[in-house]
Amino acid sequence: MARAVTMVLAALVAACGGGGAAQDAGAAAPPATAGPLRATPLASGLVNPWSLAFLPDGRMLVTERPGRLRLVSADGRAVSAPIAGVPAVDAVGQGGLFDVLPAADFASSRRLFLSYAEAGSGADAGRNGLAVGTALLNADATALTGWQVIFRQSPKVASGGHFGGRLVLAPGGLLYVTLGDRQSSSERGKAQDLAQGHGKIVRIRSDGSVPADNPFVGRSGAQPATWSYGHRNVQGGALHPSTGELWVTEHGPQGGDELNRIQRGGNYGWPLVSHGCEYGAPVGNCPVVGGASTGPGFEPPVSYWVPTSVAPSGLAFYTGSRFPEWRGQLFMGALAGQALWRIELNGNAVASREALLTDLRERMRDVRQGPDGWLYLLTDSGNGRILRVER
Repeated sequence: MARAVTMVLAALVAACGGGGAAQDAGAAAPPATAGPLRATPLASGLVNPWSLAFLPDGRMLVTERPGRLRLVSADGRAVSAPIAGVPAVDAVGQGGLFDVLPAADFASSRRLFLSYAEAGSGADAGRNGLAVGTALLNADATALTGWQVIFRQSPKVASGGHFGGRLVLAPGGLLYVTLGDRQSSSERGKAQDLAQGHGKIVRIRSDGSVPADNPFVGRSGAQPATWSYGHRNVQGGALHPSTGELWVTEHGPQGGDELNRIQRGGNYGWPLVSHGCEYGAPVGNCPVVGGASTGPGFEPPVSYWVPTSVAPSGLAFYTGSRFPEWRGQLFMGALAGQALWRIELNGNAVASREALLTDLRERMRDVRQGPDGWLYLLTDSGNGRILRVER
């Protein structure tokens, strides 16, 4: 059944955008859309799906947070049994199986990357952290073989929250991995500590080794894989199609969700500065975490959402031909906000923002551009769906 696009009124966008120059631009009346949209349901019955990835033949891989990886036919009608060989995941709280990413040479190598919450053992029993591994998908796509862990967040922590988990593949076989602050008041300050794996984005090679040009290689006490720090919980990431820079979406506390352009070695401030408040404080009338929204040495967000969190998740730059007027724009899933956000850029600034498909009342976990040029969404629920966004 066709679904009409629900556009947010300028006043509502302003309320969600807050103050600051970037937010004034974001609150401007959105330009004309690409016309009526419909969200065509494809696969359903997925349990809290987290990530969607396309294979060269148009089929889709989907992760389910409890720890299952499934193959979906190109038309979305057939969903496979769980693929064998997926590592055990710690599906506690927000933990579980997160991202799936085919290697750039998947057509010949059959290589995949997975991120997941890994339980500790021995001295780390009762703790967990993000891990990334790689394996080959066998010829009939029923099993992974040759599983190998290439990265582990360190230290592991006794927490069920804020794992990060997004993977972004960059040219030259480089891999960005997002690491959460672990959602604990006693742990989150470590997002500012270069010796700790909390609240970081790391940059590694596809074999897990660290590139020599990473910003903190050779610095005493710093983890050499770190690319940027001061993050809370980054769950969306995409490379700018022209500049190749990494852009991410980041969960704020109560309000203050962010869109960030990631700079080499940049400090994004958490928890010393933020645009959001502690949970339980009066919405719209509370001091921000850290006591300030900016400060010297901190990279400001490109855009942010206040006073109410939208809970941003997947992120994609649109480069297709189905919506030529949207080429170069960003699309962001929102969980609590139950929308697909369209973000128009003017250089590195936000020119406008628009919430789409709000009438679906679905938590949007991931957004990807398909090989056919349409946008594909994952909805996050016990009966999660793949939706294709069309005219």
